[in-house]
Amino acid sequence: MATSAPVQTEPNTIIAAYPDIYNVNRQPPFLKPGIPEITTKYDARVFDVCGEYVACGGSMTRAWSMFDGSELLMLPHAEGIRGTALAFKPAANPDDEGTKLWVGTNFGEIQEIDLDTKDVVCSKPGAHGRHEVIKIFRFQNQLWSLDESGILQVWGPDKSSVPNLSNSPSHTYRLPRGHTFSLIIGGELWYASGKDVYVFAPTLDGSSQCQLTPNPMCYDGAGEIVSGATIRSDPDKVYLGHSDGKVSVYSRKDYSLLSVVSLNAFKINTLGGVSDKLWAGFNSGKIAVYDVTTTPWTMKKEWHAHDNPVIKLIPDAASVYRMGRFQVVSLGADNKLRAWDGLLKEDATEDYMRSVDTEYCDFDELDVHVLTWNAGASTPSQIQHSTDSAFFTNLIKDSGCPDILVFGFQELVDLEDKTATAKRLFKSSKKKDDKKDMSHAYRDWRDFLQRSLDDYMPSNQPYYVLHTATLVGLFTCIFVKASLRDRIHDLYATDVKRGMGGYHGNKGAIVIRFMIDDSSLCFVNCHLAAGQTQANSRHNDVAAILEGQILPIERNATIRPDHFVGGGDGTMIMDHELCLWNGDLNYRIDAMSRDTVVMAVKNDNLGKLLERDQLLVAKRRNPSFKLRAFHEMPIEFAPTYKYDVGTDNYDTSEKKRSPAWCDRLLHRGHGRIQQLEYRRHEVRASDHRPVSGRFKFYVKEIDHTRKAATSARCAAVLDDIRVSMEEEEK
Repeated sequence: MATSAPVQTEPNTIIAAYPDIYNVNRQPPFLKPGIPEITTKYDARVFDVCGEYVACGGSMTRAWSMFDGSELLMLPHAEGIRGTALAFKPAANPDDEGTKLWVGTNFGEIQEIDLDTKDVVCSKPGAHGRHEVIKIFRFQNQLWSLDESGILQVWGPDKSSVPNLSNSPSHTYRLPRGHTFSLIIGGELWYASGKDVYVFAPTLDGSSQCQLTPNPMCYDGAGEIVSGATIRSDPDKVYLGHSDGKVSVYSRKDYSLLSVVSLNAFKINTLGGVSDKLWAGFNSGKIAVYDVTTTPWTMKKEWHAHDNPVIKLIPDAASVYRMGRFQVVSLGADNKLRAWDGLLKEDATEDYMRSVDTEYCDFDELDVHVLTWNAGASTPSQIQHSTDSAFFTNLIKDSGCPDILVFGFQELVDLEDKTATAKRLFKSSKKKDDKKDMSHAYRDWRDFLQRSLDDYMPSNQPYYVLHTATLVGLFTCIFVKASLRDRIHDLYATDVKRGMGGYHGNKGAIVIRFMIDDSSLCFVNCHLAAGQTQANSRHNDVAAILEGQILPIERNATIRPDHFVGGGDGTMIMDHELCLWNGDLNYRIDAMSRDTVVMAVKNDNLGKLLERDQLLVAKRRNPSFKLRAFHEMPIEFAPTYKYDVGTDNYDTSEKKRSPAWCDRLLHRGHGRIQQLEYRRHEVRASDHRPVSGRFKFYVKEIDHTRKAATSARCAAVLDDIRVSMEEEEK
């Protein structure tokens, strides 16, 4: 069919902020009770679900019970024939739905299969000529079939109020070729071909204008349209998913483009709407759930749903009245069907209990002081006999006797000596000598810090070393007040090596976690990939550190929500309630010459530089950047790197590296961390300046009697909400 040129949309007014990922829950929303999965045992790429029935196409048509996973149908097709589209046939009595299935094939045939008799009860060879049937839609008591050439057949009801394959289609329409996605919304067919969107209104008799948009809509700033959905709570909006991870939002009233939201860099293979939430299935195998009622959108949940790309997910409203639950069923390229709790009841319970935790928890305020410093192989002896000798004395005296002191060092051994580093890697005898030297260096710093605390803290408030940990130059030393000691438990430390592809610890992170009362704390000290142009390597380091399941699991699932957040089980850093991330992150300032940066620092024009700080830019522009889940207090001090050692001059060596804020402190506390100070210190022993921060941590102790009463009230409130949501879906 001939169409006019697409209407281009001006992008400047519609780009929305990336979704907020601060409170993402990672626990898969398994249905309980329910079967965890159904394995198709063949290459299935299309499926449909209707309450207790689910069916897949492909080289055979198979169907199973969603109650127990038992097989209801296995019907092989003739050689070379594949089921390429399918849909459950509507029934005059809704209670009878799910027993008959329409299947379209790659040769243009449509078959009707009866699940009870396990046979083809009717077929129409050549229903679409020899063109592959690519979609079968259900609309009320009609079925619409679409083929690869753009032919749409509308199959209306017969005298028994259901479509009849023995009859001819009620009407036939020719749509544009190049179909990439289509969706029926209230009698309208939203049809995408590449980036172009058309809206049609097919009828049984063809008596009215079919194409509602005189020109196709198009947004060039996104990839091809490959998925879409609507949301019941806001039926005026249509959400279209693109191959580059973006979602465009259109108005059904005037077909205008309302906004474009970038979810991540992966193809959005499938979208689905449940209540006020948008579910998205990605090429990465993950499913994410977004609350689209907030600005920006809020990512509520994300989990690994399949080992391969998510092909399709279907919110199954029929399951509400047929099975007493709201299931969302997904099919992955791993040939597994999985059913998820569409109402996210466990998440709702955790969110509610956390929102009223002051009713059953007693909170204690702790002062936490953190120092991060790339010491450039400095030793305590060198510090004590230099112009920097008063630094640690003043730091401790001015700290105000915090409850917890965290010292995070990088490069306590010389990582700039490439020859020595190579010897550590490849000469085992040298490794033993190096380990002795390194352990001696770490011990010197631990003893020096302990003596400094003993000398300059009040004698009636002694501190002890909670834990020390090392990793090729990285050193973390945590001190706590003796009065806090008996409240600390479940301490564990580990590391993540990121140097040389994860085999060497010259880059990486030390992770230390422990509990205080019923709150979980996690401290990360890191040294990320160096180099002006290596921002992506640093992003990858961050992702590897945060996504690793590197800590011991809490095996008692009933107490996990008491100690951890986001559906976590304690194995990942962001499972912990109170997280602090420090280190030499090595992020630089982009697109400026060294002289321009130095002049901006001299003129105190830090805002100009911060606009191009790689970490802050990534938080603004990269929806997949993991540190978007952390907060950083606004920076009001000059770049901390790179100085000529012993001077206040930025690097004047042959390389003349540009100044940058490499040394950072970030935190994640779900409203239970307050940062009071963020500053640098003038220590000249290294090419980096130290950075420190003062924080208030709020830790909790649960009163389980009060919690039981709150939990009972929570269950009643959420049950009322669940019933209301289920009634809406019905």
